[in-house]
Amino acid sequence: MKNFKIDGTLKELTEHRMRELPLACYETTIHDNIHGYIPLHWHNEFQFVYLVKGEAMFQINEINIKVEKGEGLFINSGCVHMAREENNSGCTYICLNVAPNFVLSQELYTTLVAPYVEATNIPFLHLLPTETWANNILTSLLKINQIIKSCPPFFEIDICVQLAFIWKNLIMNGITLEHEQKEMRKNQRIKQMLNWIHLHYDEKILLDDIAEAGKISRSECCRYFKRMLNTTPLTYVSEYRIQKSLILLQQPDSNVTDVAYQVGFNSTSYFIEKFRKWMNMTPLAYKKLKNH
Repeated sequence: MKNFKIDGTLKELTEHRMRELPLACYETTIHDNIHGYIPLHWHNEFQFVYLVKGEAMFQINEINIKVEKGEGLFINSGCVHMAREENNSGCTYICLNVAPNFVLSQELYTTLVAPYVEATNIPFLHLLPTETWANNILTSLLKINQIIKSCPPFFEIDICVQLAFIWKNLIMNGITLEHEQKEMRKNQRIKQMLNWIHLHYDEKILLDDIAEAGKISRSECCRYFKRMLNTTPLTYVSEYRIQKSLILLQQPDSNVTDVAYQVGFNSTSYFIEKFRKWMNMTPLAYKKLKNH
C-alpha cells in the first residue's frame, strides 16, 4: 500500500477485508508511501506486523519502539500509530489487519478478546522471535500471507485456524490487563484535538483553539502533544499542512503559491522554509521530482 485515506480523527478509512473475510494482509515498503513514511492513524482492527527487510521506528500512542528484520508487533485496536524507516534500510513488512470480533467465535469474544481490546496497558506488544509465544505468532503471520497468495481450497478455514493459534499464543503470554479511565480519557482527548486540526488546517489556528477542542488548558494541551506525539501543537499543525501539500503538489497544474495558501500557510516563503525543513527539498523540487 502506498497511500491511504484518514478522516479527521486520524481513523484510517481503508476497508480492511477480503471479499470473504474481515481481514487484509499485504506488504508495505515504508518509503514508497506518498509521504515517505506511514503517517499517524488508527483503526478498529488489530494489526500484526512482521518485518521482512530493514528496520523501522514505530510510534504507538506516545511510545516509540524500534523493530528490526525478523521481529514484529501487535498493535491494539484504536491505538494511534505511525512508522518511519530507519537508516535507509528499505524497510518492508507484512501487515495483517483483522477485525477483533473475527479472531475467535462470538461465544468466546466476550471473555477472551474484548478484555484485550479494552485494556489500557497494552497498546502494543513487541514480537521477538527469541520468545516462543511471539515466534509462534510471527510464523502464523507468514503462513496467513502465503495462504492468501495461493488461495488453496477452503483457505478461509486455514486462515481461521491460524488466527485462533495467534490469539492463543498472545493471551498465553500472561499479561495482567488494566482498564484505567484516565488513560481512556487521554486517548480520546488527543483524538479530539487532532480531529479539530484536520478539519481546520487550512484556516488560521491558535493554541487556544486546539486546547478548546480537547477541553483542556493551553499548558495541558502542550503536555499532551509532547508526551503523545513528541512535538508541539503548532509544529504538528505545520507538519500536517506539509503532508496535505504533498498530494496537491503532485497535480500537474498546481503551483507552489496556490498550494501554500490552500493548506493554510499565510506566506509562500514561510511555506517553502517549513517544507524544506520537513522534506529536505523545496516544494518546487518535490513537484518536479514527482512529475518527472
